[in-house]
Amino acid sequence: MGSHRNALVEAVRHELAEARGTARAVLAAAESARAEAQRHRRLVRDAYATCLNQLAEARDAARDAIERRYRHEANALAGNAGSLAALCAPGAAGSSWRMWSPTEPDRGTHPGLLRIGTIAFEHTTMPALVPLLDAAHLHVSGDDRIAVDGVISGVLLRALGTTRPGDVRLTVYDPERLGGTLAAFAPLGLTFVGPGGLGPMLDELVEHICRVNESVLGGEFGSLAELTAATVGPRPEPWRVVVLLFDGEITAAQRAQLDRILRVGVACGVHLIIRGLAADGAERIVVRDGIGAADTTGDLSIRLDPPPPADRVAAFCRATAERLRAGPPPARLADLEPPRLWRESSARGLVAPIGDGPDGALIEVPLGDDPPHALIGGPSGSGKTNLIYAWLGSLCARYDPGELALYLLDFKEGVSFARFTPGSRDDSWLPHVRLAGINVNNDREFGLALLRHLGDELRTRAQAAKRHEATKLAELRAEDPDGHWPRIVAVIDEFQVLLGGRDAVADEAVTLLEDLARRGRSQGIHLVLASQDVSGIEALWGRSGLIGQFTLRIALPKARRILAENNLAAAVIPRFHAVVNTESGAAGANQIVRLPDASDRVSWRTLQRRLWRAKPAGCQPPRLFDGDAVPSLPSFAQAATQGSSPGAVLGERIDVAARPARLRLGRMPGRNLAVLGTRVDEACDILASAALSLAAQGPAHFSVVCTLPEAQHAAARLIAELPEAAWYDESDLAQLFEVVPDDIPHYVLGYALDAVPGHKDRLRRLLADGPSARTHVLGWWRSVPRLRDDLGGPGARLDAIGAWVALDVHGADLGPLCPVPGGPVWYPRPRRALFFDRSVHRVPEVIVPYEVNSDPT
Repeated sequence: MGSHRNALVEAVRHELAEARGTARAVLAAAESARAEAQRHRRLVRDAYATCLNQLAEARDAARDAIERRYRHEANALAGNAGSLAALCAPGAAGSSWRMWSPTEPDRGTHPGLLRIGTIAFEHTTMPALVPLLDAAHLHVSGDDRIAVDGVISGVLLRALGTTRPGDVRLTVYDPERLGGTLAAFAPLGLTFVGPGGLGPMLDELVEHICRVNESVLGGEFGSLAELTAATVGPRPEPWRVVVLLFDGEITAAQRAQLDRILRVGVACGVHLIIRGLAADGAERIVVRDGIGAADTTGDLSIRLDPPPPADRVAAFCRATAERLRAGPPPARLADLEPPRLWRESSARGLVAPIGDGPDGALIEVPLGDDPPHALIGGPSGSGKTNLIYAWLGSLCARYDPGELALYLLDFKEGVSFARFTPGSRDDSWLPHVRLAGINVNNDREFGLALLRHLGDELRTRAQAAKRHEATKLAELRAEDPDGHWPRIVAVIDEFQVLLGGRDAVADEAVTLLEDLARRGRSQGIHLVLASQDVSGIEALWGRSGLIGQFTLRIALPKARRILAENNLAAAVIPRFHAVVNTESGAAGANQIVRLPDASDRVSWRTLQRRLWRAKPAGCQPPRLFDGDAVPSLPSFAQAATQGSSPGAVLGERIDVAARPARLRLGRMPGRNLAVLGTRVDEACDILASAALSLAAQGPAHFSVVCTLPEAQHAAARLIAELPEAAWYDESDLAQLFEVVPDDIPHYVLGYALDAVPGHKDRLRRLLADGPSARTHVLGWWRSVPRLRDDLGGPGARLDAIGAWVALDVHGADLGPLCPVPGGPVWYPRPRRALFFDRSVHRVPEVIVPYEVNSDPT
């Protein structure tokens, strides 16, 4: 029994030991789990704290980024808004009163917004702008009438200060103070309407709107602003701004008229500024405690500008009234330019403005089939050159060089047309100019050359027109892809110089002018003749066939004989004006034009350089003929001639192409040259240019004879430039006449051959027989009698001299050498010579000797 109890105790003890072991294991596991849980809790807490810190940092960073972006975008928005405000309200429309001054708008611009105060935004301020002209009516209300009236005064002053005088007509209805509220604007001639005048005023405005709708807009344009934008010049109707200052009631009829004006007045240029009276559809401005709000600015508060200073309003109104009495200012040269260059076609004619009329509208001058040609007249100092500048500048801005070609000739002493050609100070030129002649008062032959060139052009065009009719456009299109020739405008200033005198030049000039005037219109050639002398105009009146073609007349102040006898308009117009008449000067067809200052070099250079930079590829500078300039000898390549016989270049021909005058030296009898006259420098230049041009054409022998001391320096310079030239003086002249021909041209250059002693018989044989052996004499004799004496005396024949150049020799003395009975009509003048080659010429021609022997040292 004891053993059983012991076994039981032992079993219990064993189980208790196992239970205690299990409990200790469970406790250890629980302790471990608790420690792990605590560790995990600590990790979670640390992670949570870290997350909170990171979120806070991210939040702060995002908040800072948002604030920076907000400030950046707000500043950019404020800057853009400020820039936009400056564009929408430039000058007087948006400047503060301290800096305010009127700013007249440029032609073609439209009114913008008007400032009434400023808006504070962040750290910047922007102008608060409201619309008015061509945009809206205004309704101003508030608890402070003085502040409300100040807003109205400011809006009116800004509107008037940004428009031209007379563009705004102001009417004020003020039954309580009888216009005293806006009395400072009285000098402008505004209309005040008192008690009882509201109804008639509204009725008159409605009638005005109806008239504008019917007669001005005509249903084609939606508003007067659209019509103004589509036209050139000032508005066809001024704006009408009506200020209604009253707080009472109006009748139903007045309300109906007011509502009509509110609905359609803006489109017709009628604008209301209303204080106190309800006005649906108007831009609202509300004033409370010095702060304003407007429909345009929304919820933004406006710090209103103070009323404009009374002295500034009065000064502005007085100045504007003076300008109104003086009339509109003249157009500027820039005002004559179109919005875009070279957009017009000259196929049907030329039309361009030259100035503006009394109402400020540009006056256009036509040239085409009718009228085909123009006559300009005005005494010295009346602005004739300025008028021509304005006309040419306006034409060249509208028509490209393929549509218009200009030929300009000035017979007075001056350089009026030199500015159209490249110069030392300005390398630009007018791309339309083909030819400019200046200082040609002593070179009537150049005017004749121009008329001949135009006559050739006329015949070329007429023949092309016939081919066009025969070939159904094919050949003409090949010659002119645009389908028409460029129109030619030839301007001849002081043209009476060309027609003056009873000689062959005047007779041929009249014949050519009559032909060009009669037939030129059909071929696109137009003449513009100008004169400051009444005798010049009278030179045409005796030629009815010529004067009848000049139906476009432009008369400057005090011009005579340009207009019809009963048309006295030119006698009463002021300076800087002109009368444009397209009906041959008939009374009743006058247009009075105020001319711009086109003579201003800065304005003209600005236009010319724009045209020059836009010139088409291949456009060549114009040919400039300056009567006071001495041409230089062309390069040898240019001097060389084509053909079987060598050609000696003697000078420059007076023609459009600036061609050299050449003398062919073949084997025919008489192929010798005599230079006649006592002008040493010019005679030496002619011999030198002949020799140098001959030397450039191939192998040749040159023999130089000079016994005159005054010419030895020039002869020595020529010897230095001629290869293998021989020099002969008095001691060895006999050898000169014994030169054996070797089939190489031999040229004997004689300086003052009349001074060579002896050997007259040998000289005559050389002149007679030399050309057949290719030996030619190019000699200088100081007079015709001395030449005759060297050739055998008074009865001697002069056949050995086939060509001559006369310097200071009168025409009557040249009779023995010229087929013209009594000698040619020739009056010597410096740097001009008369050239005759009996194998080419029927009558002598005038040439300009080249400058060869000038010594810059």
